[in-house]
Amino acid sequence: MDNYIFELDENVTRENVTYKNRFGIEIAADLYRSKDFDESERHAAVLIGPPHSAVKEQGSGIYGQELAKRGFVALAFDPSYNGYSGGEPRHITSPEVFTEDFSAAVDYLGTRPYVDRDRIGAVGICGSGGFALSAAQVDRRIKAVATTSMYDIARAASKGFHDSMTEDERIHALNEMAEQRYADFEAGYPALAPRNTISPDNPITEEFYEFYTTPRGYHHNALTQFTITSIMAYFNFALLDKIKWISPRPILFVAGDQAHSRYFSEDAHEAAADPKELVIVPGANHIDLYDDTSKIPFDKLDEFFTKNLA
Repeated sequence: MDNYIFELDENVTRENVTYKNRFGIEIAADLYRSKDFDESERHAAVLIGPPHSAVKEQGSGIYGQELAKRGFVALAFDPSYNGYSGGEPRHITSPEVFTEDFSAAVDYLGTRPYVDRDRIGAVGICGSGGFALSAAQVDRRIKAVATTSMYDIARAASKGFHDSMTEDERIHALNEMAEQRYADFEAGYPALAPRNTISPDNPITEEFYEFYTTPRGYHHNALTQFTITSIMAYFNFALLDKIKWISPRPILFVAGDQAHSRYFSEDAHEAAADPKELVIVPGANHIDLYDDTSKIPFDKLDEFFTKNLA
């Protein structure tokens, strides 16, 4: 398991671990702890989900390392069907399974003898922000949730950017996916969405192009592609319709002031019940909060989890 986009800090250890979610899929994850970690004590822990289509060797690993330096047990995982995690067919995206992956991470952390299972929090980056919140709506073992550059994938897929999808466009998209199911069935395997959806010529996706296709963030497991037909599930299942259920557990939303995705965090913050907080990072775009340690407010994340996982 190589090609991490960041250097391992000399004060941190990283251990490759595996465990299964409730679907029986083996999850590959990296466990980060400080070098002076005392296993005889019980510690607060934070699990970190990657951006949608990303893997643990990228931004979520950076978060894991930084939180481990601050004394937390941190777990960065690959979602089911992606990265080094199991599951067939490959490169499926699923609102239910990706939400389950957060609860499976809680299962793993809460059964470590050095973790206090009453002090487990979650971080979701980009699309994982929606999955982390969705998991916390029903999994009350998650005591605090933070999102950065949050995307509600279900809303984006079924309604378009800024909810701009028309009824005709929705019907057309669903008709195309329905026809693709026939093609997949006859082929015996599901087709992937085209790679060119990540483009330097599109004002929204040029940020993703800069990250995923250049040395800054490239990883061979992060294809930025999912099976075409798996997107259909997001038209049928809302992720955040029960966000008020998270209360009284706290939520921290972090977004860049230049991020095209900022409205997802602002709208989710408005819909959530207290306690909640919205932090807007000056000069940051969407992907800056994936890997730019000069802009990601790790001190704020440390403060949030230290207070709420006390």
